[in-house]
Amino acid sequence: MAEFKHFPVMSEEATNALNCADGKIYVDATLGGGGYASLILEKIGKTGRLLAFDVDDDAISFAAEKLKHYKNLTIIKDSHVNIKKHLDELNIEKIDGGIVYDFGASYHQLTDENRGFSFQKEAPLDMRFDKQSPFSAYDVVNTYKESDLVRIFSEYGEERFSKRIAKAIVEKRRKSPVKTTTELVNIILESTPRIKSKIHPATRVFQAIRIEVNGELENIKNSLVNIMPKLKQGAIISAVTFHSAEDRIVKNFFRCNSEKTGGNLKILTKKPICASEEEIKNNPPSRSAKLRYAQVIREK
Repeated sequence: MAEFKHFPVMSEEATNALNCADGKIYVDATLGGGGYASLILEKIGKTGRLLAFDVDDDAISFAAEKLKHYKNLTIIKDSHVNIKKHLDELNIEKIDGGIVYDFGASYHQLTDENRGFSFQKEAPLDMRFDKQSPFSAYDVVNTYKESDLVRIFSEYGEERFSKRIAKAIVEKRRKSPVKTTTELVNIILESTPRIKSKIHPATRVFQAIRIEVNGELENIKNSLVNIMPKLKQGAIISAVTFHSAEDRIVKNFFRCNSEKTGGNLKILTKKPICASEEEIKNNPPSRSAKLRYAQVIREK
């Protein structure tokens, strides 16, 4: 495994929102490099308990080693969509502390030259968070209908040249499959006009394919719905998003389940919290991050 690097975004803000206390149960839904988990474990003492979830073997290996001295940590390899199932299997009736989500891909995932997330490095088209998953970026690029490629590039990447790029991909794969990140980048560059921009022309398409491969947006919706019955009155949901579509899902979920609409959540962030100027300077990807959190005021 390449050296694992991970920079948790707004880690203090996201974990402080949980109001961590001794003796309570907390969940880190997206373990990553263990940045949030380490802060939670420091705050809850030996009588508290943390369950952490991830599908990435590299993240789990790194975090398990980093946090090995904590005896009140349980790491589970599975998607945050399935947290409720594991809580039931562990006979945990309710999460009385809270749950924190970080919906961004890690620095390690995006820069590991073997995993195909980066348009800057030659690699097979992959982009799977879970390397055991049978579905990869190769399948999206080489089997999706042109109209479906246009849809995901537009919806998930907000790519203005979606139609041109999708058409060029389909024309290229008729001759031979598109197998590498470099091939895909060249298709994008050849099919779009050169315009002045701070971001690389392939950025949005790669983001869109990654979201599709890992079912990221659907997973967020399902995870939030699934976890609600397992949250005790007073528990906090803290969520950091990195994409406008992700933020919309969290915002709308909180709003639809808020006390104002007869739901059981009290929204504690009228507006999303953003990273500080200092954090953005030290970790530029944090510029797009938004933190929202809410408290359960009635149990389902």
